[in-house]
Amino acid sequence: MGNAAKAGVRFLTYDSIKAQLRRADGTLTMPRMMLAGMCAGVVEGATVVAPAETIKTRLINDQCLLKPKYSGVADCVLTAVRSEGVAGIYRGVVPVMARQGANSCVRFAAYDSLRQWLAAGKDRLPIWQSFALGMIAGTVTVFATMPLDVVKTRMQSLAAPQEYKGSLHCAYRVVSEESVRALWKGATPRLSRLMFSGAIVFAVYEEVMKLLR
Repeated sequence: MGNAAKAGVRFLTYDSIKAQLRRADGTLTMPRMMLAGMCAGVVEGATVVAPAETIKTRLINDQCLLKPKYSGVADCVLTAVRSEGVAGIYRGVVPVMARQGANSCVRFAAYDSLRQWLAAGKDRLPIWQSFALGMIAGTVTVFATMPLDVVKTRMQSLAAPQEYKGSLHCAYRVVSEESVRALWKGATPRLSRLMFSGAIVFAVYEEVMKLLR
């Protein structure tokens, strides 16, 4: 359900902005693709991803404690709101918006540019080609945006308020205390997830658009 909501907001926003940015001849340049993708990711991050991932990260960290604080999702949300206000479930929203914006910027630009080259004027692609392009776009996205994901995850941890003054301070500490390579820590499991999720989402999107045309 959460993934469907994220994908819905992302594609709706992207298509809406992309329609406004097209040239008179209907073409879309790479910078305009990237701008539309970035805007879609920022909207997705602010409305859906930030609160959902803050709660998820807190619950995961909580389960690692000897005496967990939360009894479930609802308790986690209520406790965060009571102790920190509504802003508590939006902690780390800036790196989330940056990550989602970068993700969608790279993902949509990579997919649409490859699609334009492969389709060569055709409106439709076979589903296997959409799947393959989605995998490529997902792979590019992971390695281009992994540092933002690392910072986002650390900023949403339970210890973040005591350890970091902000997103830039978090990134500085990761690099200075662990090395630059630490910004790509966890890239492999994220790659396996985004590569296939990107392939499925784009393939489904293309098939739905075929039915709607």
